[in-house]
Amino acid sequence: MGNDGTGYDPELYAKRSASFGAAAAEYAAHRPDYPAQAVAWALAPAAGEPDAGLDVLDLAAGTGKLSRVLIALGHRVTAVEPDRAMLAELRRDVPQATALVGTAERIPLPDASVDAVLVGQAIHWFDQERALPEIARVLRPGGPFATLSNADDDRVEWIAGLGEVSPSQVSFLGWAANPSRRIEPHPAFSAAQDADFPHTLRRTAESLVATVATHSHLLVMEDAEREAVKDRIRAYLRSRPETSEGEFDLRLVTRVQRCVRAGG
Repeated sequence: MGNDGTGYDPELYAKRSASFGAAAAEYAAHRPDYPAQAVAWALAPAAGEPDAGLDVLDLAAGTGKLSRVLIALGHRVTAVEPDRAMLAELRRDVPQATALVGTAERIPLPDASVDAVLVGQAIHWFDQERALPEIARVLRPGGPFATLSNADDDRVEWIAGLGEVSPSQVSFLGWAANPSRRIEPHPAFSAAQDADFPHTLRRTAESLVATVATHSHLLVMEDAEREAVKDRIRAYLRSRPETSEGEFDLRLVTRVQRCVRAGG
């Protein structure tokens, strides 16, 4: 997901950003979550009393992939998401979170109301010129603002080969470093730090096709074109000894970028 740098089309980009609600159930079923170690590193600057838990905003929360990990780690989560279909999946799957309709540019929370703000796989959809002041407004001084992105590890040869049969290569490692996926410098925040964490997603050929089909590039295609792409990916996976039969590990890297709200 995100601008692939081959020619920015604002109309298409807007269509892609609004495409997920129609596939909310598939997104919830097939997209990866985030490793606990990556989430803990993102939150580390806010660590206070042991086991006290934090008030965390999961911004652009989608179906709750990140919220679920935060809850499991003992934190209190407010999940803000603009798409009502995605939010309905989150409310069903992660009922412990407080789920609100809102955007990064207009967060429905009071000033200085959260200890940390985390964003999973979504910052490339933000208008950061408007979003960063809003994030700074709701974040307490000294609190971390962090983004997490899962990237397919295309240093693995068969994973790299997916790029030859799929139009959606934005989940590869190179795209995780794309400027649109990074926090822009802002006076309200410290300079960002980066860290990578290994992650895996257990898949079959069919479930990996289903995962790729939740990418916005495919979601905005006409049905016939999308089915042709899925057939091409399916044929490739069945041609590879690593993925032709049964379950296998899709190796991922979770890339985290973290900064801290000034004034702490």
